Amino acid sequence: MSASARRRDDNGVDQHREVVVIGAGVSGIYAIKKLTDAGFDAHVVEADEDLGGTWYRNRYPGCRFDSESYTYGYSFSQELLDDWDWKERFSSQPENLRYLNFVADKFDLRRYMRFNTRVSRMIWDELRHRWDLTMEDGSSLSADFVVASLGPLSAPTLPQVPGMGDYEGVSFHSFNWPKEPLELAGRRVGVVGTGATGIQIIAEIADKVGELKVFQRRPNWSTPLNNAAIATEEMAEIRSRYLEIFAACAATPGGFEHQPRWGFWEQTPEQRQALWDKLYDMPGFAILAANFAEIFLDEEANREISDYVADRIRQRVDDAAVAEKLIPTDHGFGLQRLPLETNYFEVYNRDNVELIDISEDPIEAVTSTGLQTAAKQYDLDVIVYATGFDAITGTYDRIDIRGADGAVLADKWSDGPATYLGLLTAGFPNLLMVAGPQSVSGSTNFPRAIETGVEWVSGLLEHLKTQGITRVEAQEDAEQLWQSEVVRAHERLLLRRSKGWFTGYNANVAGHTDGVRYQAYFGGAPRYASRVGEVAANGYPGLDFKASTLGEGR
Repeated sequence: MSASARRRDDNGVDQHREVVVIGAGVSGIYAIKKLTDAGFDAHVVEADEDLGGTWYRNRYPGCRFDSESYTYGYSFSQELLDDWDWKERFSSQPENLRYLNFVADKFDLRRYMRFNTRVSRMIWDELRHRWDLTMEDGSSLSADFVVASLGPLSAPTLPQVPGMGDYEGVSFHSFNWPKEPLELAGRRVGVVGTGATGIQIIAEIADKVGELKVFQRRPNWSTPLNNAAIATEEMAEIRSRYLEIFAACAATPGGFEHQPRWGFWEQTPEQRQALWDKLYDMPGFAILAANFAEIFLDEEANREISDYVADRIRQRVDDAAVAEKLIPTDHGFGLQRLPLETNYFEVYNRDNVELIDISEDPIEAVTSTGLQTAAKQYDLDVIVYATGFDAITGTYDRIDIRGADGAVLADKWSDGPATYLGLLTAGFPNLLMVAGPQSVSGSTNFPRAIETGVEWVSGLLEHLKTQGITRVEAQEDAEQLWQSEVVRAHERLLLRRSKGWFTGYNANVAGHTDGVRYQAYFGGAPRYASRVGEVAANGYPGLDFKASTLGEGR
């Protein structure tokens, strides 16, 4: 297709591309690298002012990896691995953003990116086998194929509390933490929410603010991050074994170096506790991912590890009554997203910190000066809503996506997503998803999962181009079979009854409090990679293919 043909067509579309990637986060950056290397006329549209996705947006104090830094970085380039030094075992947000900018600049990827461009609508054109995209600013774009790299945690949600517009102080969702430095010294700060984000913020700012009020609806299990600096010598050692590191990640269910074990009941309680004492003091998700696999499957095994972690919390909090409020009773350890923390529980030993249990004393309103609970008015200078995200499907729901025969994606997924391999969804041709619903991106070490997804999508598009195919769609039967596999993997685990984003639960989103939304595939990263690899090797069974009769420039 000529450059002039790409720029304008007779339907008034501003620009046409072979492939449009939505999102310039971790997955979108790798997607555009793979696609342009393969010779596609591809372009990224990004709603934010710059690239980075979650690492651009989440600027709150304490924001950092909970995956070991050297397992989070891209593996596709030996030169990149040689050039970048990680400074901490669990790198902070500013460093993570610098890394993604380093990658983009090293491979000259910015020339393919368009920022401040939020997609508001996508309409499938069956005649031309293409997507017509409309942006919030009124501009338009069309593409033969769309690769959605939207990010699983990019649709923030606020609580439904009266009076939020009446507050006269500073307030925001943690996702929208101000870019300019926010003065917290001596100020009265309220943090609403004690999930992964809330825990990081609370631990980081407690010794910097005048007063800190923590409004907790449901406590979360949390264990130490055990972060440390990476010395020059250690980084050299890490670099020497990158192949081994990535191979180990590819072989574990969660995509980490930590290898789960079996044999819970073959050990004595004393032996199990000795192991847990060791894992608790190890970095990252060791206590979760290197533990006995039985804790995810067996009620009694899970109860024992939950009791162990509860006791560790009690040892760290001086006030016994406060400690009990910080210990979950509605789900067992490891059955929801596990936040990792640094001195979080010690925060509640400080005189300037107060825990407010809003399950007992609910927030009734936001007033001009703070938060009003059923029992008390709390005057605050700053309110931070660390209230989570409409996970995995939320970013799709915020775009009006209309597929074949006018089908609306939000309607199709209203009771939960349905996909084929987490990569396509029936009724929406030529829409490919990276880190989409029912892939392993929501249940494993994110970059390890997205590399699998990007490489599969790129391989499919190369296959289509070679074969002259202009339309690809998941078959409904194949989608139903994958749905069954997703459900089967999910239902064998104890997390099936938990109330978190793994199961699609979100008290701040209508329709997300009843029933289970099968958001992610919990069959493990190795099984998933094998499954999608097998589909590609066998010529993509489960997909329907068509060629356009309109010719080039359709």
